[in-house]
Amino acid sequence: MAAAAGPLRELCRFCRVLLFLSQFYVLSGGGSLNLEHSQPLAQSIRDPGPTRTFTVVPRAAESTDIPPYVMKCPSNGLCSRLPADCVECKTNFSCVYGKPATFDCTVKPSITCVDQDLKYQKSFVINMTCRFCWQLPETDYECSNSTSCMAVSCPRQRYTANCTVRDHVHCLGNRTFPKMLYCNWTGGYKWSTALALSITLGGFGADRFYLGQWREGLGKLFSFGGLGIWTLIDVLLIGVGYVGPADGSLYI
Repeated sequence: MAAAAGPLRELCRFCRVLLFLSQFYVLSGGGSLNLEHSQPLAQSIRDPGPTRTFTVVPRAAESTDIPPYVMKCPSNGLCSRLPADCVECKTNFSCVYGKPATFDCTVKPSITCVDQDLKYQKSFVINMTCRFCWQLPETDYECSNSTSCMAVSCPRQRYTANCTVRDHVHCLGNRTFPKMLYCNWTGGYKWSTALALSITLGGFGADRFYLGQWREGLGKLFSFGGLGIWTLIDVLLIGVGYVGPADGSLYI
């Protein structure tokens, strides 16, 4: 037993020496783990990498714009009473001028209307007189005014106006058209006031001063109404409307 215990002790001592050497080798760095290869893995765990940004493109929103003509069109009213801007009609050029005619019309989108029985409808018939818009009476359209032409002149002056048919009136052709009209604007001068001044104070030129005719007024003032003759003539001229305001406008 003593002979066998000797080699066993030597073996244990040898194992201790190997264990000591292995620990010393590890502590000295010779047997350390290769962290250079493991570093990217650890870094990838800590840092997920560059952040990717995604731009969310919203879907095109449905158009909710209301057509401008809708504001002129009453809802749930009679289709035959809708303004011309609210309907689309087929032009019937075969109609006889000045005679009644029927036109097939369709309501524009976003507009609702009813018939005589209060039923919704899209297509209907309009009865109107066969004539173009520029042939309508003056009460059926509106025109622009001009204050640059002489209303009191001989011959009476005209100007080019832009006219637009009223909403409730239906006609053929363009609803906006040019037209030659007589100058008919007024500057606020009253015919009765001018005539009264001419009769009472005409000898001092009050009527001419009132109408804005300063040179004639001064002439009458310093000539005492042309010794009365000029005064009588002005009474007649203002009475018949021949002498008017200096700005060329009409009396009111």
